[in-house]
Amino acid sequence: MYGNYDGLNKAPAFDLHLGVNYWTTVNISDSDTPVTVEVIAVIAGDSAQVCLVDTGSGTPFISSLDVRPLKNSLYPMANATQGLVLLSRSNLGPTDSTAIIRYPDDKHDRIWVPESKPREWVGFTTTKKVQNIHDDKFEAPSAVMQTAVMPISPTGPIELSWDAQPSAKDPAPGYICVLHISELQDLSRRSTRQFDVTINGLISLGGKGFTPEYLRSNALFNANANAYYGFHHYNVSLNATANSNFRPILNAVEVFSVVPTAGVPTATQDVSAIMTIRGKYQVKKNWMGDPCMPKNFAWNGLSCSYAGTTSPVITGLNLSSSGMSGNVSSSFAGLKKLQYLDLSRNNLTGSIPETLSQLSLLALLDLTGNRLSGSIPSGLLKRSQDGSLTLRYGNNPDLCTNGDSCQPLKNMKSSKVAVYVVVSIAAVSVIVLLLVLLICMLRRKQGTTTRNSVRPQNESGIRHSRGGNGHSSVRLNNRRFTYADLEAMTDGFRQVIGRGGFGKVYDGFLEDGTQVAVKLRSESSDQGVHEFLAEAQTLAKIHHKNLVSLIGYCKDMEYMALVYEYMSEGALHEHLRGRESRTKRLTWRQRLRIALESAQGLEYLHKGCNPPLIHRDVKTSNILLNANMEAKIADFGLLKAFNSSGDTHVSTARVVGTRGYLAPEYIVTFQLTNKSDVFSFGVVLLEIVTGQPHILNDPDPMSIIQWVQQRLACGNIESVVDTCMRGDYDVNGVWKAADIALKCTAQTPEQRPTMADVVAQLQECLDLEAARGNVNGGFYTAESGGNPSEYSGYGTDVSTDMSQSTTAFEMEHLGRALTMSTGPSTR
Repeated sequence: MYGNYDGLNKAPAFDLHLGVNYWTTVNISDSDTPVTVEVIAVIAGDSAQVCLVDTGSGTPFISSLDVRPLKNSLYPMANATQGLVLLSRSNLGPTDSTAIIRYPDDKHDRIWVPESKPREWVGFTTTKKVQNIHDDKFEAPSAVMQTAVMPISPTGPIELSWDAQPSAKDPAPGYICVLHISELQDLSRRSTRQFDVTINGLISLGGKGFTPEYLRSNALFNANANAYYGFHHYNVSLNATANSNFRPILNAVEVFSVVPTAGVPTATQDVSAIMTIRGKYQVKKNWMGDPCMPKNFAWNGLSCSYAGTTSPVITGLNLSSSGMSGNVSSSFAGLKKLQYLDLSRNNLTGSIPETLSQLSLLALLDLTGNRLSGSIPSGLLKRSQDGSLTLRYGNNPDLCTNGDSCQPLKNMKSSKVAVYVVVSIAAVSVIVLLLVLLICMLRRKQGTTTRNSVRPQNESGIRHSRGGNGHSSVRLNNRRFTYADLEAMTDGFRQVIGRGGFGKVYDGFLEDGTQVAVKLRSESSDQGVHEFLAEAQTLAKIHHKNLVSLIGYCKDMEYMALVYEYMSEGALHEHLRGRESRTKRLTWRQRLRIALESAQGLEYLHKGCNPPLIHRDVKTSNILLNANMEAKIADFGLLKAFNSSGDTHVSTARVVGTRGYLAPEYIVTFQLTNKSDVFSFGVVLLEIVTGQPHILNDPDPMSIIQWVQQRLACGNIESVVDTCMRGDYDVNGVWKAADIALKCTAQTPEQRPTMADVVAQLQECLDLEAARGNVNGGFYTAESGGNPSEYSGYGTDVSTDMSQSTTAFEMEHLGRALTMSTGPSTR
């Protein structure tokens, strides 16, 4: 019972799960009415977990939890694949509306609620005990069976009815109805009470002409809920047959909806290992319930494999920046299918356990930024050297990385140290001398080449030597164009298709008819040679399906230009708020796909490049769409690279980017991290959900983050969703997308997810949207979602200096409350 315990006077709604299976949605109608929900289910193991799930409509709460054991023979409709959720359990006939029957009258402590309708039924009772029949499947208590009702009309039926209660998780539920019947009158031998039982006039229970036994409890029920699948309204009717001398009789009724319980929990060995890890490190994440199931509630930082019908296994574990201390637990080796383990940026001490070498599928182990000591196990070193394992261990000052030569240095006399220093200086002198000779030879050879040959203009690579502008040389492996080439391909720079800080972007065509976009630097541009070289160098080396491809460049005297693949649908912001939004409205599925593909491009920059890259100017105008509405990140003029893969941040001399998209810590400290891009992407995702600009005038300037937070504080997602979508979306998916965006825009970078996390969660949103149009027996299961192994955003054409890794992800679901009608009523 809610009881307005929090003073908000706003009754919450939330979901319940029994283990890995959805149970029901609890919808509190008012503060003073208690709500009881019941499920009859088969528990395969020796324990069960009841999970209360926040769906964004108030904090879940519970007043009490009761567990009752039942014999296997009772309620045979509940089995390993389906459970029964109680809608109504009524004891018919008592005149006292408060006379609830439960234990000790019912040894199973079921709650039988009295119900009578004097205008429709005649109630009657007996004081004699009603016995259960042999092999009784329900064991209704005698106290319940001692009362019954008959219709007032001598020829009328007894009727019961209820409305279907569909939900997003079960849009067309099936029902099982159990009628408990016992004859309470000792009829003469020549008198007969006989009646038919139908549901919606179609299906007969108990065969033709049922006759109840005197003082013996019988039950009529449908064993298969599929027979009642898809009706909006249900009507049970008991009608006397032509051979009957008495009206039909009914003592009690139970109505259940059927829920699938076939969800398979995580593999036992993995559960044992991860529970030990949780306990050892006191992990402060939302680690409750089953680690992998249901799929959209998998533990934060875990990725799992859901192959076939076997138990899910943990394949990725991201515990970066989780405040862990102590040694590295050997329990990690219990996760036999682990492919990705990130323990970076914690306070772990001691040595790296040799048992981690036993993880044969481990593709990436990140131990960066701890206080580990000792040597790296030989098994891990060997796998790192043969390329089967990406091993990261930077910023561990006491960790020895030289294999067998990891013995601590002995105290030495000063004379010996002096000898070593002299030898080192001599060795350096020899190296310097060799380098000078090598440079001289290269220069002589280069001079000879220059005198005897001329490089063609469209060379495969070009080297810009250090000139008056002071910029170092750059070698590009793309096609080089002259300014005259640009004039020809753009028809004299006739059609402008875009503008940016670098300059205008023109429509163009190559000789073979391929359409391209030509980005020509303006003389007034703040972005000069340095930004041009940065963008050109970067795009010459990196390749990904969600990054705009560089076709060529121009460096012809003062003219500089970049030639890109053509993106016919322009920038994302035009589809959200510009002229395109008025003619081509983006559907929710298109928006999710654009968000996912953009996130994959950023994930590649952060994880797939070595060293990692930071875009620094993620915004809707820098996300371009091609003819297939596929999204690609563009504009790399502000891109910044880490000095090495082990660095935690990059310092800059000034803040660059776009107001409203900049992470707060970057503005204050001038220090960039990957989480700076995550913040900017969060703003983009909010624009995708709302259709609003990143800064609103409401009436004073306000960031879209504040605007969304203020409205979602009331729990109403519809108040922020773009009205252009006209309600055509899965609300659970929209809630989840908004939640991801707000996590991305958290004030501190440690609270933000990685782009790998974001990619995985956006895929979950797409699964929810796909499920909306894919009704499988009326029930959506986690298995209908994508496989986590498909979440990687890396393309197949990654250059050789880019390292790829399996990514771990967290999935935290934020859904909506589902409306629920009242329980079945009898009439």
